[in-house]
Amino acid sequence: MAALSALHTFGRVALCGAIDAYNATEAPVGPPNLGLAITKRLTLRGYIVTDHRDRTPAFVEEVGAWIRDGRIMCTETMVDGFESTPDAFIGLLRGDNVGKMVVRL
Repeated sequence: MAALSALHTFGRVALCGAIDAYNATEAPVGPPNLGLAITKRLTLRGYIVTDHRDRTPAFVEEVGAWIRDGRIMCTETMVDGFESTPDAFIGLLRGDNVGKMVVRL
């Protein structure tokens, strides 16, 4: 949201993903130009994927084809063994992963 000045008047912003702040010990720093949300009359709305569960079949059909065709590549961090689970979880919270953090058993 640092580039609020690039948004159109009456624009809409979907807000999603806050895992990086779950264990924060200090308040996160906000964008210095948040006042533009007022002057541009922006709509800021939180987005949770489960709000749209009814659209899952259409999503799987469309995006599944893109993955099969190679138009979308999935990236994940894989660690091996159940004993690696605690370190993988801590790494996930630290942001050590790229894409999903997966523990292969």
